Order: sequence, then structure tokens, then C-alpha cells
Amino acid sequence: MPSNNSYEPLSAAEIRTLRALKTPAKIQQFLDDLPYHHADTAWSPRKVLRERTGHCLEGATLAAAALRVLGHKPLVMDLEGVRDSDHVLALYKDKGYWGAIAKSNYSGLRFRAPVYKTIRELALSYFENYFNLRGERTLRGYSMIVDLKSFDRFNWMTSEKSVWSIPEFLVTCRHYPLFPARIAKGLPLLDKRSFAAGVVGRLGKH
Repeated sequence: MPSNNSYEPLSAAEIRTLRALKTPAKIQQFLDDLPYHHADTAWSPRKVLRERTGHCLEGATLAAAALRVLGHKPLVMDLEGVRDSDHVLALYKDKGYWGAIAKSNYSGLRFRAPVYKTIRELALSYFENYFNLRGERTLRGYSMIVDLKSFDRFNWMTSEKSVWSIPEFLVTCRHYPLFPARIAKGLPLLDKRSFAAGVVGRLGKH
């Protein structure tokens, strides 16, 4: 296999499982079927496949590994919130347009079809669905695109230990604001119907 698409550390069974997810939409469905968990972890795709549960970061890295098996680069991006958690997306490109796969506790922060010409357009598509439990619209920025190939030395796909190097890099790498700070000051709260739609299926911490 070419070195820029190296996933030899995965077992044959793991590769078969990921290869069976033949499209980004099928990868998303696989993530949606995994129960969400709130543990303070950064599990590798191998461990997520074994435990059959994961959160935002772990869903994104699992999706990136699956995309890699299908021949894409394992790309991720961080969405930056204020008074809220960040959110991590796995990115893919089809016919020159960007799409995303994501694991989220909020119904509107998951899949995006490849219809976005720029990464900013893709990030901005999450704005209305990105809110905290006070109903504040909290998305403010997005990161540079990160190729997880650079984390191969940490065995990010197969490590039995949490791969903290990935989230540590994502929160400190270059981010770009979606709009000026003066715009954020006047943002209204989300209406009740949109809030209710966004939290369908949400699991709280136990």
C-alpha cells in the first residue's frame, strides 16, 4: 500500500468493517448508531470499534479512519464555540466540494453533504444548529484543516491509550473567525421550536 494511505496497523477484521461503510453517508449512519458517551477520553478508532460507543472527537477520528480506508485523506477540522464545547468534524471532498461527517449529541451537528465550495461555507452551515442549553448561538470560528496522517507516529488509529495529542493540537492550531466580534454581541437566542428540534435524542451526563 502507498505510504500516504497507510493503515496497516488495523487488523484485517477492522479494515473489513470500515471498508463495508462504502460511502460517507454510510459512515455517518454507523456513527449515528453508536451510543454517545460523555467520558473524558480520546479513544482510537480501534477502541471505539471494540467498545461500540464514542463522543464527538472519537466519532470524527473513526470517520477519518474509515475515509482513509476508502482512499480519502484522513482530514479533520475543529469548530470553536464560546460558552460551549468545541466540535470536531471529519472532512471529505467529492467533485471539488466539501462535506463532513460528525458524531454529536445535537441533531443538527452531524452529516453535511458535499455541496460546500469552501471550508468556511461548510463551517458556517453549522451556525444555526450550534447552541448551548441557554439557547445561545455559540459557534464563532473554525480551524485549519488537519491531516491525521501527521499523527501516525502516535498510532492514532490503533492505540490502546487515549490519543490526547489530537485534541491538544486541534484546540491550539490556527483558527479563523466566522464573523466579527461586534456581530456576536447582537445575536438573539434560539427560538423554542428550533431548540427542541436540535436536542432531539440528546443524552445528558449520568
